[in-house]
Amino acid sequence: MTEFGFTLKARDGAARLGEITTPRGKIQTPAFMPVGTAATVKAMFPEQVRGTGAEIVLANTYHLMLRPGAERIARLGGLHRFMNWPGPILTDSGGYQVMSLAKLRTISEEGVRFQSHIDGARYDLSPERAIEIQCLLGSDIQMQLDECVAYPASHEEAARAMQLSLRWAERSRTAFARLGKPGQALFGIVQGGTYADLRAQSAEALVAMDFPGYAIGGLAVGEGRAIMLETLAETAPLLPADKPRYLMGVGTPRDLVDAVALGVDMFDCVMPTRSGRHGQAFTWAGKLNLRNACHAEDPGPLDPESKCPAARDYSRAYLHHLVRAGEHLGAMLLTWANVHFYEALMAAMRAAIAEGRFEALAARIRAAYGISGQ
Repeated sequence: MTEFGFTLKARDGAARLGEITTPRGKIQTPAFMPVGTAATVKAMFPEQVRGTGAEIVLANTYHLMLRPGAERIARLGGLHRFMNWPGPILTDSGGYQVMSLAKLRTISEEGVRFQSHIDGARYDLSPERAIEIQCLLGSDIQMQLDECVAYPASHEEAARAMQLSLRWAERSRTAFARLGKPGQALFGIVQGGTYADLRAQSAEALVAMDFPGYAIGGLAVGEGRAIMLETLAETAPLLPADKPRYLMGVGTPRDLVDAVALGVDMFDCVMPTRSGRHGQAFTWAGKLNLRNACHAEDPGPLDPESKCPAARDYSRAYLHHLVRAGEHLGAMLLTWANVHFYEALMAAMRAAIAEGRFEALAARIRAAYGISGQ
């Protein structure tokens, strides 16, 4: 059985080139994980997702707990077989839903009680149950249950949630030691809002627990890019250099290069898939809105630099027509093109780090995705 591991291969400034090893395959970092919340990357076939260069996808504990249920997925052979994805899978613990579904949950020391947004049924999610669900799913990288607080939060509120998350981290670790299988890994999640002292306390305590990887959670929740990057710059150096660093829920192409420049290795975000379903495309020249009339008679491809068939073989005029007509194919093609762009961007960053020219690539992306274009 292949053990979980991380190898740091090169640096360019703080930007890192690495490789994560799992029993289901290797993951080259920096890596972007397409979001497959409910065991599907929306509007894409699994074969298409792999064809973009993605080596790992993300699924969500909370949503799969509600539907179709972790026990059912386990009876059907586990999440990989269920969704026809042979590569590694990372599962979020449901901590983000603690924030996003605040009106439907109550928090206690024991865990979180949710009222299902689907049918109103009540579900209890403790650190132990979150690990049990992830082990039933069979995910390769699992996340501790944590409490993610929305921005703005007072120092007192952020401290309370951070300390609770640390206690839940220890309980998650104990449960994983009992339920996890060889080769699987559990990551701790650094919390603390936008407060440097709380982030430092969280990181110190989690590093002492010796997780095989660390996530930075609780960012991109309304604080804005400048504060996010400032918090990230203060937090990333506190994490072990020989273990992967995962920035949860981020972000735009510019966010990705800025975070890699600060030493982050792993990312996930719904942006490429959600934007594709809403008529927006990410290209090497910047972000496009295919609803705009300027594309109505443009016979050129979506992105002449892309190797993705969706971006190369269909005209902007046709994509404009599909989006304006509400045709499903429009969402499918733009999602495919967007995920392909994100994976191509990560591959370009890996090559640039290896060759010592990361800053030049980052400057190009920052220029294409200025503040207005994100």
